[in-house]
Formats: sequence, C-alpha cells, structure tokens
Amino acid sequence: MFYQIPSFLLDVIVGLLGGACLLRLYMQFHRVPFGNPLGRFVFAVSDWIVLPLRRIVPSVKRWDLASLVAAWLLVLAKFLLLWLLMGGAGRWEVLPLVSFIGLLQLAVSGLTALLVVYAVLSWVPNASSMLQDLIERLALPLVRPFRRFIPLVGGVDLSALAAIVLLQVVAIVLGNVMAGAFTLGR
Repeated sequence: MFYQIPSFLLDVIVGLLGGACLLRLYMQFHRVPFGNPLGRFVFAVSDWIVLPLRRIVPSVKRWDLASLVAAWLLVLAKFLLLWLLMGGAGRWEVLPLVSFIGLLQLAVSGLTALLVVYAVLSWVPNASSMLQDLIERLALPLVRPFRRFIPLVGGVDLSALAAIVLLQVVAIVLGNVMAGAFTLGR
C-alpha cells in the first residue's frame, strides 16, 4: 500500500502532464489549430515545462522536440521518485531506458483513448461539433492506413477497431520490454 498509492498518484499526474506534452507534439505535427478548448488546455498544462525547454531543444521540421523531451523528463521524474520510494533498490542506470519505454506506453495509451473517443463519436449521427472535428483530425492519420485494407462492414467503419487492436499489441510488447528492463535493473 505504501508503494501503490504514490505510484497511482504519480501515474495520474504524469499521465495528465506528459499526455498534454505528447498531445501538443502530435497536434503541432499535424498542424491542428490550438484555438479550441482542448488546445488551450494543452497549452495551459504544458507551457510551464515546454517553453523553457525550447531555449535549449530546437524543433526539427514539424517535430516539437521540446514537447517530447518534456514528456520524457516527466516520466523519468516519475520513475526516479518511485525508485527512491523503493529505497533505491536496483540499478539507477536503467531509469532512462525504463522512462523511454514508459513514454512509449503513455503515447500508446493516449492514442488508444483518442481512437476510442473517435469511434464512439462516429456512432452519433450528424453530431457536428468543434470537438468532434478536432478528434477526427487527430484520429484520421491513425485510421487512414487501415481503411485501405478494411472495407465497410454493413456501413460500419472497423478501421478504428483495427488500429486499437494493433495499439494493444504494441502495449503488450512494451509491457514485456518494461518487465525485462526492470529485471535488467536488479
């Protein structure tokens, strides 16, 4: 219990802050405007860490690397705090690797959540809203490759389901890699 509660709280905090940094990166890469409530929220939550990092981490083409580094640093801080909470058991040298895997897991979780929201909103007929348009712009790059191979079944687009299944396979692989990294760190 002493470890589970702080671990849960750190997961929530880093999930929110790191997820906002990753969403900022993703939205900027796809040139999605930030003049909507979600965009303003992302800026409000992530500016404190991304803006100072921009002074030392430049963008590369459409990739806002400061947002990526910010998300990784947040995940690294989470694992460092958990490592200290366990009394520093294990090798600290694996923390950057574990943090990188944790960052990938956070990205997979965020993309999965995006696709679930996209799929649910696609079931609502003629519900046009700014949020639905934003979610669609963010989800289309993920589902478009699947639409080439998966036809509509009874008028239902299963491409989001296929993308979610693939992301879950990636999540399983990342979970096993993470377990291996923890074993390496002992």
